[in-house]
Amino acid sequence: MPTEILMPALSPTMEEGTLAKWLVKEGDTVASGDVMAEIETDKATMEFEAVDEGTIGKIVVPEGTEGVKVNDVIAVLLEDGESADDIGDVSAKSKDESSLAAPAEASDKTAPAKDHGRGETDATPAPAATKAGDGQRVFASPLARRIAADKGLDLADITGSGPHGRIVKADVENAKPGAKAASATVPAAKSEATTAAAMAAGPSTDVVLKTYEGRPFEEVKLDGMRKTIAARLTEAKQSVPHFYLRRDIQLDALMKFRSQLNKQLEAREVKLSVNDFIIKACALALQQVPDANAVWAGDRTLKFEKSDVAVAVAIEGGLFTPVLRDAEMKSLSALSAEMKDLAGRARDRKLAPHEYQGGSFAVSNLGMFGIDNFDAIINPPHAAILAVGAGVKKPIVGADGELAVGIVMSVTLSVDHRVIDGALGANLLQAIKDNLENPMTMLA
Repeated sequence: MPTEILMPALSPTMEEGTLAKWLVKEGDTVASGDVMAEIETDKATMEFEAVDEGTIGKIVVPEGTEGVKVNDVIAVLLEDGESADDIGDVSAKSKDESSLAAPAEASDKTAPAKDHGRGETDATPAPAATKAGDGQRVFASPLARRIAADKGLDLADITGSGPHGRIVKADVENAKPGAKAASATVPAAKSEATTAAAMAAGPSTDVVLKTYEGRPFEEVKLDGMRKTIAARLTEAKQSVPHFYLRRDIQLDALMKFRSQLNKQLEAREVKLSVNDFIIKACALALQQVPDANAVWAGDRTLKFEKSDVAVAVAIEGGLFTPVLRDAEMKSLSALSAEMKDLAGRARDRKLAPHEYQGGSFAVSNLGMFGIDNFDAIINPPHAAILAVGAGVKKPIVGADGELAVGIVMSVTLSVDHRVIDGALGANLLQAIKDNLENPMTMLA
């Protein structure tokens, strides 16, 4: 029967997207892995690949359409021997077959499509089915059934990761003969009601419009990124028990050391920024205070061996937090090059989800904008974020008790009290301060 291709969930926070461009047309033949469309998510423009092979029978959503909900039908794929005349009954047949699925499958209508990597997303709510030995219907894509037959696998022993428990190519390829595949975790996208509730904290739209009735203004439509930022940060501020730790860090030694390094690195066209040192200092501090290198996971915390540090990057209309993985292991020049690459692609919205998801700790630096100090909001599930202000000349008391002028940077560590208590947070911030005030030790 014809296969409905659904709008995929290309990131955990995606609820809707823009079908920016079709790269196929009706009548084209596609194979698994072929790129069919470009889809704009709340964070980036990503390629959408075919999971099954067949012929594009109908394009339901034209390119350029905004606000396409996850799991909406965007196209129909025909198998061998099928024609456009078969498309009319797809929805009815899908509903009938879905009602015959197991209860857990039938109740999974709100789950987003499963991302299998490289934008490869299962896209069929009601696939063709076979019967298992116990009489239950087993739903699998044609390609998955073909691979299973070639490998001698029983589809009844494989747990599908697609909508309604549908078995797709990745499930079969990862399955072992005689062993039941582990059930894939399907990340549930937040419901519209949850997002709306988060964004609606405060007066309603009608109340605000009435308040400013008669005053000239322009209504600015919210794009996907701004909606996501509004929802996530409102939720974070309401649900995460923040507390704040503040320190002043003297930068004179760092500035001198940085100047020396940059002179030596000129031939390699490398120029280290203060932010590169801050990232390195935080990464090492997470190793020095390992109990703070953790995230909140609902009913437990997860402690990490490596330091994956996210860094806030401002772009037009919002921000990204690309993640520098294994940052404690990388040289300052390597961190600098990687950060420049990630920041550049972030501003072009070309980052892949795995490049801005994850991490246990974040850095937000507004010092280059002349901000002396500020308090940053934690980006869940992170346990902490360091807000960095500008380095400015201030009077200081030297070790000999003499008054002098030094370069001082104010930082604020926002901490999730569920993960990090006061003393532990203070130890983490002290380690960051020590690393920055003794920069040569970061090279040891």
